[in-house]
Amino acid sequence: MGPQTQLAESNADMELNPDSATTTEGLAEKVIAGGGESPKQILVVDDERPIRLLLQKILEANGYLCRTAENASDARNLLDEFTSDLVLCDINMPGESGLDFIRFVLKAYPDTAAIMVSAIGDPHLAESMLELGVYDYIIKPMDRNGILISVANAFRRRELEMANRSYRRNLEQMVDERTDSLQRSMSKLENAMNGIVRAIAHTVETRDPYTAGHQRRVADLAAAIAQEVGFDRDQIEAVRVAAIIHDLGKISVPAEILSKPSRLTANEFNLIKEHPQVGYDIVKDIEFPWDVSTMVYQHHEKLDGSGYPLGAAGDEILPESRVLTVADVVEAMASHRPYRPGLGVDVALGEIDKNKGKFYDPELARACISLFKSGRFSFD
Repeated sequence: MGPQTQLAESNADMELNPDSATTTEGLAEKVIAGGGESPKQILVVDDERPIRLLLQKILEANGYLCRTAENASDARNLLDEFTSDLVLCDINMPGESGLDFIRFVLKAYPDTAAIMVSAIGDPHLAESMLELGVYDYIIKPMDRNGILISVANAFRRRELEMANRSYRRNLEQMVDERTDSLQRSMSKLENAMNGIVRAIAHTVETRDPYTAGHQRRVADLAAAIAQEVGFDRDQIEAVRVAAIIHDLGKISVPAEILSKPSRLTANEFNLIKEHPQVGYDIVKDIEFPWDVSTMVYQHHEKLDGSGYPLGAAGDEILPESRVLTVADVVEAMASHRPYRPGLGVDVALGEIDKNKGKFYDPELARACISLFKSGRFSFD
């Protein structure tokens, strides 16, 4: 007796047996794709016509909308033309196999569920199909109630998976929207911070016209050096911001000392040497994303401990502060000062070359010299 004959006889028995019919009707009330909603649509693919017709009869009697195809080619055409919520497919068919067809369905129609049907009970084959994403594996001859239960379970799982995918999409969209909003807020804060930094720099340079532009030029050179030696983007920005306000503490120095056309006395120079401390005290309570206050504090420190105001040495000095020191010395020596004309870039580079490893970080000194010598950097 073939599988189709057994299924047909099972169907006939159930139609004649009132108890079986009652059981099926009770099950139908649970699995019927109704409730006022559009019926679930099922595509049955099997090369045996009696199997197709009987599955269609069972499924449509329980509220499903059913279409049939005798091979994968016809099934593909139906998928193009109609929505299918579930594909119930035989494995062994002429032409394209049921397994290859289902691989196509699950990839091309991710919201479509799949159940495989076979006359062969192969546990390895069943396992491979379940791993592929098939919801169930039915062995012929099929039991009517078993078919309906398998279909109902497939739809429940499909609805859960679709709901989960929808939730994930909505969650990802919400995260993207909040990320965009956060980025816009961060951009506004960054613009506000840069505006404050520029205002601070302008305040200092207004009191010291001879060094107007000094902090900006130091910032440009410091950022170039930091990039040359491989600082990450965040470190480079930290160096740039600190450089723009590194002389903020000079607002405490009398203007006549800042613009004095002759050499400073020892007392006057001691006042000048207080500006890193004053700058640190002003900046330390501002919540920058980086340790800008310490960079400002240390920009006159030297590797050998001979700098000021702390006399810090070696690793006590932040890498960003060491960059500021090199850039500050080069710009200051190359530019005009009230008490002397500018010495030029070559003299300034000679200073850091001569004292690299003693006063200045040797790697940073070499990077600075290379930038100028190669023509990749110059002061405006």
